[in-house]
Amino acid sequence: MVKDTSHSTGAAGEQKKKAVVDEIAAHFKAILQLIGEDPGREGLLKTPVRAAKALLDNTHGYSQQAGPLIASAMFEHPGSDIVIVKDIEFYSLCEHHVLPFFGRISVGYIPNGKIVGLSKLARVVDVYARRLQVQERLTAQVCDAVMDQLGAKGVIVFCEASHMCMKMRGVEKQDTTTVTMQYRGAFEDVSLRREFMQLLSR
Repeated sequence: MVKDTSHSTGAAGEQKKKAVVDEIAAHFKAILQLIGEDPGREGLLKTPVRAAKALLDNTHGYSQQAGPLIASAMFEHPGSDIVIVKDIEFYSLCEHHVLPFFGRISVGYIPNGKIVGLSKLARVVDVYARRLQVQERLTAQVCDAVMDQLGAKGVIVFCEASHMCMKMRGVEKQDTTTVTMQYRGAFEDVSLRREFMQLLSR
């Protein structure tokens, strides 16, 4: 499991982070040897450390929580019309093969006295995308976080993604995409879901 270094500060924090990077890098070096490569050759000398840093960056969501992000930018709002942030791009790692999947997420909600800063919705997507994931759970987690933390009347999340585990290995189907959708509260009403999808298509 990736260690959480988010609460460390200053020199001690940097030292702890370096220790984590070094430990992960040692495993990457062993993997290179196991697949038949020479980690001592010029092109691979720094690869274990680079790969370790990349893995930590791509899984930094483990050290973040959606609740505080939303709470930090909530504002009073009397309106109750749908608010939508479309096409939030994301990059994640499939938990089954540790291969990338990526795409776009659109989040819609109906305020219940409060709205949230628009950029925070994109940050919430990153909190959950930057972990080992499956698309279905990612979509549900974003939906639940906005619903629970914002207290909205309803929330809906639409996600479309491409999975490298289907393109690079296995069935090797290059043009496939996967669509998932989760909704809560007022969006149980099919007419509201239809309105959301119509707004996305504009």
